[in-house]
Amino acid sequence: MPDSPHSAYPHIFEPLDLGFTRLKNRIIMGSMHTGLEEHRNGFERMAAFYAERAQGEVGLIVTGGVAPNRQGWVSPFSIKLTTSSEARKHQLITNAVHQHQGKIVMQILHAGRYGYHPLCVAPSRIKSPISKFTPRKMSQRGIRRTIKHYIRCAALAQEAGYDGVEIMGSEGYLINEFLVPHTNKRSDEWGGSYENRMRFALEIVSGIRQMAGPEFIIVYRLSMLDLVPNGSTWEEVVMLAKEIEKAGANIINTGIGWHEARVPTIATMVPNGGFSWVTARMKKEVSIPLITTNRINSPEQAEELLKSGAADMISMARPFLADAHLVAKAKSGPQHNINTCIGCNQACLDHLFSGKTASCLVNPRACHETLWNVQPSTTPKNVAVVGGGPAGMACASILAERGHQVTLFESAHTLGGQFRMACEIPGKQDFKETIRYFSRRLVESGAQVVTNKRVEATDLTAFDEVVLASGVTPRTPSIPGVDHEKVLSYPDVLLHKKPVGKRVAIIGAGGIGFDVAEFLLQQEHQEIPEFMAEWGVDMEYKNRGGLLDKPNVEAPPREIYLLQRSTGKPGGKLGKTTGWIHRASIRNHGVKTITGVEYLQISDDGIEIRYADKVDLLRVDNIVICAGQTSETSLTKGLKDLNINFHIIGGARLAGELDAKRAISEGMELGARI
Repeated sequence: MPDSPHSAYPHIFEPLDLGFTRLKNRIIMGSMHTGLEEHRNGFERMAAFYAERAQGEVGLIVTGGVAPNRQGWVSPFSIKLTTSSEARKHQLITNAVHQHQGKIVMQILHAGRYGYHPLCVAPSRIKSPISKFTPRKMSQRGIRRTIKHYIRCAALAQEAGYDGVEIMGSEGYLINEFLVPHTNKRSDEWGGSYENRMRFALEIVSGIRQMAGPEFIIVYRLSMLDLVPNGSTWEEVVMLAKEIEKAGANIINTGIGWHEARVPTIATMVPNGGFSWVTARMKKEVSIPLITTNRINSPEQAEELLKSGAADMISMARPFLADAHLVAKAKSGPQHNINTCIGCNQACLDHLFSGKTASCLVNPRACHETLWNVQPSTTPKNVAVVGGGPAGMACASILAERGHQVTLFESAHTLGGQFRMACEIPGKQDFKETIRYFSRRLVESGAQVVTNKRVEATDLTAFDEVVLASGVTPRTPSIPGVDHEKVLSYPDVLLHKKPVGKRVAIIGAGGIGFDVAEFLLQQEHQEIPEFMAEWGVDMEYKNRGGLLDKPNVEAPPREIYLLQRSTGKPGGKLGKTTGWIHRASIRNHGVKTITGVEYLQISDDGIEIRYADKVDLLRVDNIVICAGQTSETSLTKGLKDLNINFHIIGGARLAGELDAKRAISEGMELGARI
């Protein structure tokens, strides 16, 4: 029965009985590598990170992947568990979680050919497209030894106090590589027939169960949808699931897509809960609990999926970066104070792929719990914050929560700044949740919010401190005819909804240029079937790997030219893990990108440009300017003249490419410091 009959989410808060242990609710914090694993004092910081999520009442935590041997490293000297001395370090994590009555399982991950190091191994000597290292083909003896290493790793996890392990069998890592003809070309007992190809996975699961005994959680992460050529068939996936259950797994988790798959699986444009249909399809095939995952970021979505019978548990990973207390906040009913993950990847995955510690755009404190503790102010001040965008809202909310008297001024009729435009981009609707969250914090903290007010320096003389978070102003390039009626700014298009013709030239191929292109191509959020068809996913699962023979891309509503002055790759500064998606999307919709452009003039006929040693006239109906921004700092001179103490954050401090990650972080850091 639910913990509370008044809960708005009765299915979430129905405990799950595994026989020997009980999970208090149906929400799992999915596995995430944070970068703390290899940090000098990483175990202390991981203990604080996981403890805060356990305190937030998540039902089960899954750690980031831990290698069972050196060959299984994700990268050189990444985290592994091979000795008792290493296990003792993990006790910091398990003790911290258990102090808050939480449960935690450790994920065992062997990177296989995805290992970014010269020791990597795989079933066959086939190089991954995402690593420069060609793996060594595993010998039969090496395979047997690796199975023993998995079992040893699980035994050490048990010794370290973990409640169980998750065996990573998806996303294209080693176990997954054994399963599919795409990467397994062996002709011995570990290749050929599917019975042979799944032997590696089954011997690992059965070996761990035999070693650990019956009262140890084993979660197997099953690749239910490979999304690569020559991946598994649905019949093979079902066969493996049934055999995994027989081998002793307690729970099967859903894995979606290999890392090399050219289908978005977790980015903003993926419909919420977009892959839960795969788990629902498996429900009738096995009797142990199933977990569904990918782009589920709210209690409402989780409750609906559980209610529909699509799964027995819901995995959320990045949402617990955004809000460690997501589950606790949901427990008493519908909550407006949950900080929602917007699926941007900018501070989590993009950081990891750049060798940085993961965090969260909307919650910069994530993974920095031991370094960033906000304390009440000992000397409360009267503070004005000018600008109600992400930086200003973040700063004002922390200042007010610390006890300062805060007034936030916003010149527009509502808060949100550049996020008000981001919400309009197909697939970025969740950005409005950030506005909702910080607006709520401002109300609850007692900050005074004044909208429709463009302040002058003389309006701020009564304040002890002033924070300028006034954002940016779109830059207008010097092009003859730039004041022509055909010319629109990106706020004209996204915010003011001015009409745009069928033939459009966009000046600027940065993040905003791409956003405007996608807005003009598709002005409605895609439902799941349309998204799957466009990206070539076979929802009937007739083909290997769940891929259609050919994606079904609708004819674009407009002819669009995306222009940039530089000769570099269009969108070259987009996120490491999402840039390829945006480039593929506009390419699939026929957008013509032209680089090395010199803008000659705009006239009634369109825009005349020079590139590749030729002059061309693009006969377009409209030209949309997305040529960067300048900082809005018109107040600074007046504040200096009046000797008012002020700070500048966000776009007002540094325009460049719009960077909400930096803006929110600066706002929070300043709010914690004043």
